[in-house]
Amino acid sequence: PAAAVLAAAAALGLPGLACAVLCLAANALVTGAFHEDGLADVADGFGGGATRERKLEIMKDSRVGTFGASAVAFSFLARGAALAGALDLYGAAGAVAAWLIAATLARLFGLAPLALLAPARGDGVAAAAQTPLPGALARGALLGLALAALLGAAGGLPEAALIAGIGAAGATTALLTRAAARQIGGQTGDVAGAAEQLAEIALLTAFAASAFQ
Repeated sequence: PAAAVLAAAAALGLPGLACAVLCLAANALVTGAFHEDGLADVADGFGGGATRERKLEIMKDSRVGTFGASAVAFSFLARGAALAGALDLYGAAGAVAAWLIAATLARLFGLAPLALLAPARGDGVAAAAQTPLPGALARGALLGLALAALLGAAGGLPEAALIAGIGAAGATTALLTRAAARQIGGQTGDVAGAAEQLAEIALLTAFAASAFQ
């Protein structure tokens, strides 16, 4: 649905940033801002808690603090600017392809903390979901990469941008996973959501970089 909104907005001749904002708004509505909520909770917990227990307590609190609000604002601004840049570089078809690739692969990267770390607490979504099976992750990775390659070719996206985006998303995921291990001793569903957001930012930024043309 978000890709359809992006394509429709571009067809109406709206400015690139307006197209990107409408796309991200549609995505937030469809997902219930699920991943953005995880990013906000992680930013509040990691930034505002002095102990592991306090960090987990803050992350479970439904209220959003300054760190969380700033993180979500940064996410929307960074993705919106990058998506607008992709529209300028590749046109509507390329931008739609870039969005679909980023949204797909980012959800795959979001599973990495769940696979690499034990749950930080015994309750919650991450503990209930259990550790993803290696075989399932491998199949997901192959399907995600195949879909990304097909979409990239269809949208006229350069291979260098896709490779750079995957590398950048992997790096941000690794850094967040390491931070989660140090800050709260494991992972939560919020960490997975934050990983998805950071990977999405990394992928879209790579597609917007003219250096990879």
